[in-house]
Amino acid sequence: MNTPQRKRTNQRRPARPKEHKPVNIWRAVPALPEPAPIVAADEPAALVRSLGDPPLSGKSVVSGHYVAAVIERAAALATALATSADLLQQPNPD
Repeated sequence: MNTPQRKRTNQRRPARPKEHKPVNIWRAVPALPEPAPIVAADEPAALVRSLGDPPLSGKSVVSGHYVAAVIERAAALATALATSADLLQQPNPD
């Protein structure tokens, strides 16, 4: 009959926790640079459309339209946010 084996325990001593230096999270930080103007995308879903329809059996064309609609809505919201922050680059009159 086999004798049960005892569980081997780690013979090393437990490591001491490293002492961390306290960090002042309320310290002054340097000012951020001015943000670059944001350019609105002419065709926000172009990259996804270039990849083709999603590989969903039977519903790939419909799901491709939904994916494009979500991307276009996200681009519209990003453009509105940039406009509200006065960061949207104005188009050239040329």
